[in-house]
Amino acid sequence: MYIMETIFFVFRQIWPMIAILSVVLISVRITDLIVNKKKINILQDLINFIFLIYVLMIFHVVTFQDVDWSTYNIVFLQEIFRYEIGSELFYKNIIGNMVMFVPYGFYLAYYFKQTKPYLVFVLATILSTSIEITQFYIGRVFDVDDIFLNVLGALIGFYLYRLIVLMIAKIKGRKNATI
Repeated sequence: MYIMETIFFVFRQIWPMIAILSVVLISVRITDLIVNKKKINILQDLINFIFLIYVLMIFHVVTFQDVDWSTYNIVFLQEIFRYEIGSELFYKNIIGNMVMFVPYGFYLAYYFKQTKPYLVFVLATILSTSIEITQFYIGRVFDVDDIFLNVLGALIGFYLYRLIVLMIAKIKGRKNATI
């Protein structure tokens, strides 16, 4: 429940950016389709648009919250075991860090049509490390455990995508399928 409340809270804060971004992206995309005589792929355009909204939400969460002190944790798994399972802090810091990157792993797998998790692992590690370094310099906490949890979440997203692709292939009676 905490995760959904957080998503709605962030969405309420950034909806003006989403509205403006929507107008810009939709008008540019429609112009591109008309000028270049391209065919529309509604599913792909919708997934790309949702991904951009997700990026805005990530940006908001990692840069505009709790900015008032700075420290770091470079001891692997130290912070993870600090929280009592089921507590609000457990959901916010452990589950939240994983869930936050599930869409990223899903999108990367979809966009690059990956069957192996290596690329998702590398790109999630780069993004998460960049976020943690940036947070340290803007007054938030650098935490190596957050990198681990973010990458784990991205890999969950990757495997979720692969599971959906396999289910679609099974339903369609094919060995391979894509979304």
